[in-house]
Amino acid sequence: MNRTQIFFAAIFALSFSQPAQAETRQKVHIEHATVFLKGAEIVSSAKMNIPAGESEVIFTNISGNVNEQSLNVASDKDVVVQSSTYQGTVTASDVVSPIVKVLKDSIEKIREEIKLTDMRMTVVDAQLTIFDENNKLYTEKSGVSVTELQHLLELVNKKMEELLSEKHKLELKDALNNAIIARLNTQINLEQQKDYQAGGQLLVKFYATEPTSTNIVISYVIQNAGWTPSYDLRVEQLGDPVKLFYKANVYQNSGIKWDKVHIVLSTGNPNENAEAPVLNPWYLSFYMPPKPVYDNNGNQSVAAYKTPLIDRYDANASNMMTSENIEKLESRSLHISGARSTGKQYIVDGVVVQAKPTTINQYVIADNSGINSTFDIDIPYNIPSDGQQHAVAVKTYELPATYRYYAVPKMDKDAFLQAQVTNWENLNLLPAKTSIFYEGSYVGQGELKMQVVTDTMTLSLGRDKKIMIKRERDKELKSRKTLNANAFETIAYTTSIRNTRKQAIDLVVMDQMPVSNDNDIVIEDQQKEGADYNENNGELKWTLHMGANESKLLKMGYTVKYPKQRTVNNL
Repeated sequence: MNRTQIFFAAIFALSFSQPAQAETRQKVHIEHATVFLKGAEIVSSAKMNIPAGESEVIFTNISGNVNEQSLNVASDKDVVVQSSTYQGTVTASDVVSPIVKVLKDSIEKIREEIKLTDMRMTVVDAQLTIFDENNKLYTEKSGVSVTELQHLLELVNKKMEELLSEKHKLELKDALNNAIIARLNTQINLEQQKDYQAGGQLLVKFYATEPTSTNIVISYVIQNAGWTPSYDLRVEQLGDPVKLFYKANVYQNSGIKWDKVHIVLSTGNPNENAEAPVLNPWYLSFYMPPKPVYDNNGNQSVAAYKTPLIDRYDANASNMMTSENIEKLESRSLHISGARSTGKQYIVDGVVVQAKPTTINQYVIADNSGINSTFDIDIPYNIPSDGQQHAVAVKTYELPATYRYYAVPKMDKDAFLQAQVTNWENLNLLPAKTSIFYEGSYVGQGELKMQVVTDTMTLSLGRDKKIMIKRERDKELKSRKTLNANAFETIAYTTSIRNTRKQAIDLVVMDQMPVSNDNDIVIEDQQKEGADYNENNGELKWTLHMGANESKLLKMGYTVKYPKQRTVNNL
């Protein structure tokens, strides 16, 4: 035996000297999903038998795009988890969403139908050819009476007419099926642009001193999930509490279906940095003007300047300051002062410095202006991995409210019903769109803007056409006069209001006087009957209580004094 044979014999013997382990595959079941505004934490479980010694298990039904730093595998019964490695199951080219799969299956069925239609059309064409040839044969045949020939031709022509009609229907059916396939292909192209995420798998190495049955719990965080709030506001009649239905639109594109999963909604954000900020010394330094750069001929360069400390920032990305470039700066003095972060860059002494991404929160934009809270939902939900929003009921509130109408006749002729709610802070509401229902009918969409809410939260319940409002310019009081070097222009408005409802209402009416920022323009002779007046911004506010079928008139007017040779804008 030569050396080569001995070498391969040794390798062969060594390979069989190690104990062989069969690959074990185990599907996990998703028990729990905590869905954040952006992202979700998944908790899966499985019960399995672990042999004595070391063993490896591949767990399937794992989400795609797992944040591996959040991955945690736990077991009981003295089973040790030695290591875990996240793996993908398919390549990017093999990724097909469930919607795309359904669309492709539909196309295949239609294509099979087209094949059957084409086969039948081929038979019809063959029959037409035969009857056409027989028609010629009967015409040329001798010894046949005229009556017999006419009868044969009528039969042939009738059959050919039936075949031609059938062929036309088959052609129309083919055209319709091809049009459907074209539409389905368009839908497939749109779905494939959504970057559907495939599922993954997890390779875990265990160690046990003896064979045992153990419960495995796997938890991890994914990015391709989240929820957005929405609300239904319902008021049956004035005086009733506002019924607020808190809803969530949950989506996930993890590559696996959430089948009867316990869902907890959270307004938190796991992508935020968990470390508290630390203040670094804030150094001040004198401004040093840039020094001109000269070329080889001694001419001053206009495009390039250099400071004693660092190169000026060039807008081109290739010249962006990096950590490597910073090390090349002059080492005699480097003052980093007034530094501030912009997310992916830092501004240091007016210079943009590129920052290397260290945490995932630099890639995610999340709005956490609301109060962090959780909503534990007892009903299990099925959420497919399609990236679409699926409605989940969260909670229902009954909010005692006072009601008023609000109108700005200068901007809109309608009055808007508003519900004013106090003690709303403990409701854990987030900014969101609202669907408004009043007296059993849908009246439109609004928006809950928590950023501008004060002690009293005002909920808009839509327009009320039963409050009739009309604002008109008073033509009789309109005038323009000149006296010496000045012009005097008088303007007045009358707003008529009628409450056609069968009950009394409270109505706030807003209007405004012009405000002058020029000493040569003077607003005088202001008429503002019964209105609260804000001199700073010219705002007029009437607070009215109107009985059923009551009407009121509101009058306002003013005179503008200005130099007669000048023209006043916005008058």
